[in-house]
Amino acid sequence: DFWSDWKDRRLWVTVTPIVLITFPAAVQAVLWERFRLPFGATIVILGLLLGEWVNRYFNFWGWTYFPINFVFPASLIPGAILLDVVLMLSGSYLFTAVIGGMAWGLVFYPGNWPIIAPLHVPVEYNGMLMSVADIQGYHYVRTGTPEY
Repeated sequence: DFWSDWKDRRLWVTVTPIVLITFPAAVQAVLWERFRLPFGATIVILGLLLGEWVNRYFNFWGWTYFPINFVFPASLIPGAILLDVVLMLSGSYLFTAVIGGMAWGLVFYPGNWPIIAPLHVPVEYNGMLMSVADIQGYHYVRTGTPEY
């Protein structure tokens, strides 16, 4: 989820939580099974976010000078906390998979809305109605992905 103009209300909210739940769920299961520690998903997401911010700062801003508010990573911390809390309170992998996974997906968009909301404000630009994210996409043309 690199670009703010791609963070729309349809594809981004369905694909991103489904793809990103695999590593937190795996580490959560291992830490719960072996050590009874209920914070595996939160630890993984904090590490992932740290790595993503380093990537965004050095690769996107450092090499290609894209504005940081154009390439920010998604916030997954509320979903990870809910996933860990459901496992801690229930102790059941099945309940955590059904209820915690559903909570992970449902809280993703509301958890990111305060960050995305200013970019979806409608503005008039050259006689057309666009969002701020669309205007950013037109002004910062991407010829290739700078992380590769």
